[in-house]
Amino acid sequence: MTTEPRSASAKSAAVIGGGPAGLMAAEVLARAGVAVTVYDQMPSVGRKFLLAGRGGLNLTHSEELPKFLARYGASDSLLRAAIEAFPPAALRAWADDLGAATFVGSSGRVFPKAMKASPLLRAWLRRLAGLGVAFAPRHHWLGWDDAGRLRFVHNGEEVAGAPNVTVLALGGASWPRLGSDARWTDMLAARDVAISTLKPSNCGFTVAWSEPFRRFEGEPLKRIAITFAGHTERGEAVVTRDGLEGGAIYALSRPLRDAIEAKSETTITIDLRPDVTAAALAQRLAIVGRKQSLANSLRKAAKLPPVATGLLHEAAIASGRTVAALNVDDLAALIKAVPVRLTGVKPIATAISTAGGIRFDALDAHFMLKALPGVFAAGEMLDWEAPTGGYLLQASFATGLAAAQGALKWLQGRDA
Repeated sequence: MTTEPRSASAKSAAVIGGGPAGLMAAEVLARAGVAVTVYDQMPSVGRKFLLAGRGGLNLTHSEELPKFLARYGASDSLLRAAIEAFPPAALRAWADDLGAATFVGSSGRVFPKAMKASPLLRAWLRRLAGLGVAFAPRHHWLGWDDAGRLRFVHNGEEVAGAPNVTVLALGGASWPRLGSDARWTDMLAARDVAISTLKPSNCGFTVAWSEPFRRFEGEPLKRIAITFAGHTERGEAVVTRDGLEGGAIYALSRPLRDAIEAKSETTITIDLRPDVTAAALAQRLAIVGRKQSLANSLRKAAKLPPVATGLLHEAAIASGRTVAALNVDDLAALIKAVPVRLTGVKPIATAISTAGGIRFDALDAHFMLKALPGVFAAGEMLDWEAPTGGYLLQASFATGLAAAQGALKWLQGRDA
């Protein structure tokens, strides 16, 4: 085993994980004069961050802070305090300072004007390099040795590091091919760190589609509203070969997942025309009548694409009926509330994010692990859950900053 040389700086820090939480922690520590090394098991940092920005990097959201914080549900006060200390306005100012000016979209979501993640990440890495941050890619973290040193495998050789402070920002268990494989759960649990079971969040769900309906695989259901347990989300969903995914589904993933865990299945209703009343639909269907084919009638009167018409047939058949046999009132009612039975949750590896992780009662007020003095944690490793829409990245940035500030306080206390 070799030991990496420590910087000539009086204090050093290891940040394990090169996502937004880890890079933000590295920036805060480096600005304070700490010699920082960012370790990541991938060949380069920010892999999942880049994927998140593939269709437009949604950094945060512009809504008022009380409503913003409510998106995290019954989250711990420590998480809320971190976001209040580094709110969306502060994240936007930070991005602007990097040269990645932001704008607010029509939905209230905040994006860099360039839309993509790569320009922001490149500017950020230049800033970190200018602050003296070192990067150690292809380093697989193994935990600690008997002397308390960090253990890594790099190029087939075991390497040890002995920083004054460590920030863990290893992510959850979604998209493990990008580095967040959750191997850390066993390592921390073995050291008496309380961890809630990791679960998929912002995830897809399985549906037992008929074989004919599977021809719509990949087709979007646009401008719909999905209702479950009295809560409705507007947006889009995408038909997969064995289920549904997409924004409107993701927004309901927490209660849907919990219901399926309890009862093995659950049912949602999909309003295919949320901006039109059932009465108006029935009137339009009656005017068009059945002189045309059913498909043409639904297309002209209800403005339904083939995938939506196919969904109506799925629901009717499941209830022992046919769409053709429905009168206009019943057909309009079905269009407004198509029942879809969800039979399971898609695997955690395919989820956008994960719930569960290090419990907040395992942390002190400064994001330090109570069982491991000098070791701090941030980002998706922690036991919080939020929908898409900028909330995931905001909490990752905010907790990364909070953990780094906690690490600095701890270092100062050691010097006192």
